[in-house]
Amino acid sequence: MQVILLETIKNLGDLGSVVDVRPGYGRNFLIPQGKALPATKDNLAEVETRRAELEKQAAEQLSAAEGRAEKLAEASITVAAKSGDEGKLFGSVGTANIADAITEQSGVEVAKAEVKLPYGAIRQTGEYDIDLALHADVTVTIKLVVVPQE
Repeated sequence: MQVILLETIKNLGDLGSVVDVRPGYGRNFLIPQGKALPATKDNLAEVETRRAELEKQAAEQLSAAEGRAEKLAEASITVAAKSGDEGKLFGSVGTANIADAITEQSGVEVAKAEVKLPYGAIRQTGEYDIDLALHADVTVTIKLVVVPQE
């Protein structure tokens, strides 16, 4: 399935690119999320006429993400979780918990989809470096400290 991208998507393409994607990815994710349009002649012409507007929108999103990244650059976030004597958690700390803690402690709105945990949920107390993908081109690393809950 060919689609026209309405924004830059990491590992896929830039704004206005016509790319081949699997039908389910295009039909169930990209098109409903407003990230792409089906690649038809009418849609190609529409994207070309709206290109300046779309590029301006993309630049605004990038500058907003860079501003959020500056505020979070040196952030240290603390999350309290129930744990045993040896530091093993009675559950885990996931992306939703981390996003809520960042929003609460730093005042910068972060969605759980922006939190990247390459090794899965955190199940041990300690300090961790967590990546936040705020935009396709903006990634910031913060320090997360998981402490035992008292």
